[in-house]
Formats: sequence, C-alpha cells, structure tokens
Amino acid sequence: MTPSPQSANLRPLLLAWLALVGLTLLGNQLGMLLHGAARLQIAVAGIVWLKGYLVADRFIEMREAHPFIRNVLRGFIAFAPLALVGTAFFGARLARWATL
Repeated sequence: MTPSPQSANLRPLLLAWLALVGLTLLGNQLGMLLHGAARLQIAVAGIVWLKGYLVADRFIEMREAHPFIRNVLRGFIAFAPLALVGTAFFGARLARWATL
C-alpha cells in the first residue's frame, strides 16, 4: 500500500505534533524530578523555546514568511524563555524596576 500524497504532506505535521507532546511529557517529568532546583527554570525555558520554534516553523510556516515577519516571530519566540529565566534569577530586581 502506497501512501497518498495528502498523507505524505501531513507527515511533518504529525511528527511536529508528536514532538510537542513528547516535550510536554518531558517538561512534566523534569518538573517532578527537579522540583525546586535552580536549573529547572533553564530546562523549562529551553522546552518553551523549542516548542515555540516548532509551532512557528511547522504550523505557522515561518520559513515561508517575509524576513521581517520571520524576525518578529523569532523575537517573540525568544521573549518568553528569556522572561522565564530573567524572573527566575532576577525576580526581585525586576519587580523593583517595574514598580512606580
């Protein structure tokens, strides 16, 4: 039985979805394993970045977008992990800067 052209086109999306599910399960396991450890925030930030990149690349088709849109997406994807690490390690300082 040969795969239909439609199922061949959906294969990268299925693999990306499976990778997203796997990263979610990995994050859950890391949370239980490294509960309270300082390096947990870095691992979570990496998983968030990788999941964001997968979604933008496979589902939003970032590679096909105009370079300006592609760069905006990359910045958006990088912001959340950087904010996670920043608040984990510099939360009190960031809170002081944010108060008026």
